[in-house]
Amino acid sequence: MFDGIADRYDFLNHLLSAGIDRRWRRRAIRSLNLTGGEIVLDLCTGTGDLAIEALRGAAHARRVVGVDFAARMLRVGLGKLRSHRLGERLELVRGDATRVPVADGAVDAVTVAFGIRNVDDTRAACGEIHRVLKPGGRLAILEFAIPRQPFIRPLYLWYFQRVLPLIGRVVSHHEAAYEYLPASVGAFPTAEEFVTILRQSAFDDISAVPLSFGIVFLYTARRRSS
Repeated sequence: MFDGIADRYDFLNHLLSAGIDRRWRRRAIRSLNLTGGEIVLDLCTGTGDLAIEALRGAAHARRVVGVDFAARMLRVGLGKLRSHRLGERLELVRGDATRVPVADGAVDAVTVAFGIRNVDDTRAACGEIHRVLKPGGRLAILEFAIPRQPFIRPLYLWYFQRVLPLIGRVVSHHEAAYEYLPASVGAFPTAEEFVTILRQSAFDDISAVPLSFGIVFLYTARRRSS
């Protein structure tokens, strides 16, 4: 499915979010408090937007490794990597989020943007994130949610369940992908439930910050030092 929408994926992300997705990614990277010397793993990297963001600006990573299971998404990301001339600082690798091809304690930070809900075993992925992080390493996860505010929720659900799938289907020429999106968001744990999963995966300093009226949450955490 993701290979089938890869060529229009970035365009649709920006269109369907009215460009706010860029702001969400910048917020996630700022939460890591990077100093320029870190190695960052961007899990479920897709076409690499968050991985590239981690290398921009004054507070950036030294090197980023992006991992995703969809080969065509990675090919699109490789083209972006070349256009930004980031070949020496950003590596894209095909891999499984529940069996990350990275050594124990090898990275200073892990990021995931709108991909954790697509992993078959969320707890296994969180365990892998814990494994590859250095003690004290930081985690930042962006994920969609269903807003709870009475005046926002019905409008959001109308857009998310009716308008978004129609636009996505017309632009991507894929029948199922943008019907899967709202279904997968509805099936993902609530913010409170996901915080519990992170805590049970041995993370500390966990926070869940709602963004844009709660349609997205930014989860941050730190691997326990021991």
